[in-house]
Amino acid sequence: MVELKFQAYASLKPGEKLQPWEYEPAPLGNNDVEIAVTHNGLCHTDIHMRDNDWNVSKFPLVAGHEVVGNVTQIGAEVTGIKIGDRLGFGWISNSCRVCDACLRGEENICRQGYKGLIVGNHGGFANKLRACADFAYKIPDNLDSASAAPLLCAGITVYTPLRTYIKYPGAKVGVLGIGGLGHLAIKFAEAMGAEVTAFSTSSDKEAEAKEFGAHYFYNWQNTEIKAASGTLDLLLCTVSSEIDWNKAFGLLANNGVLCLVGLPVSTLNIPLLPLVFGQKAIAGSVVGGRRFMKEMLEFAAIHQIKPMIETIPISQINAAMDRVVANKARYRIVLV
Repeated sequence: MVELKFQAYASLKPGEKLQPWEYEPAPLGNNDVEIAVTHNGLCHTDIHMRDNDWNVSKFPLVAGHEVVGNVTQIGAEVTGIKIGDRLGFGWISNSCRVCDACLRGEENICRQGYKGLIVGNHGGFANKLRACADFAYKIPDNLDSASAAPLLCAGITVYTPLRTYIKYPGAKVGVLGIGGLGHLAIKFAEAMGAEVTAFSTSSDKEAEAKEFGAHYFYNWQNTEIKAASGTLDLLLCTVSSEIDWNKAFGLLANNGVLCLVGLPVSTLNIPLLPLVFGQKAIAGSVVGGRRFMKEMLEFAAIHQIKPMIETIPISQINAAMDRVVANKARYRIVLV
């Protein structure tokens, strides 16, 4: 009997560069699907997992959780999927399915905790991937695979809070941080009918931010930002570094929401009086469940919302990771 092995790029120890590696996959379960991988979006989370920054990584580690490919095998109980279908997998690979959150399609806040695609499992940095078919998403025909891949994590991460907190057309939305997440947030918010203000420490991003759909742009470090104080219904913070949280909170209008999708290293110090008397709120958001994932892909296809990407052969994965760490990716790298 010929032994089946998948060809992958793996980090064998925490912090190590990825290298060619092969492994024998678990048997295809009744509810699983196997795809031949064609595209991987490179997310900074893959680098956190490589370096075991969150102490949840298991080695050898095959990362990759923005995965697109074509179906090669289908489990015995899988329905609605056929050989050759183009599917995508994101960060969440399973959940309890029975809690109130899961029943609402919010598996991202499953009460028992969702299962991450690359937490204890091998992900998409390989020639093939096997995972639960219930968390596979059909890619719309008019959305190319390279553009679709980053939507499966970066896209859903910003779509979920925008979809949740944009209450009416013309809502004033700020996007703090114009990177892999932020540039997609601008595109989605503008397509949802919001008036979008972009904030960045890089003045050279103004032209691009406006091309993405921002109506206004402010350099975060300049005093001119005071003109936006008290105006925003929603400020979506995509940065992962320490910032002046009082300044961010001061941009909110009454009933405004400061929503964090980035993970800064420190705690927040927010002034209590403006919080109470302005009826303001602070919220967090993590990726998204199946309900919004399916909706987001269709929305992106209809409005032709695509990330700005550069494609790199997966054989150059270590160089690609170095570009992300150096903040030189503009704005997402897709490994082919």
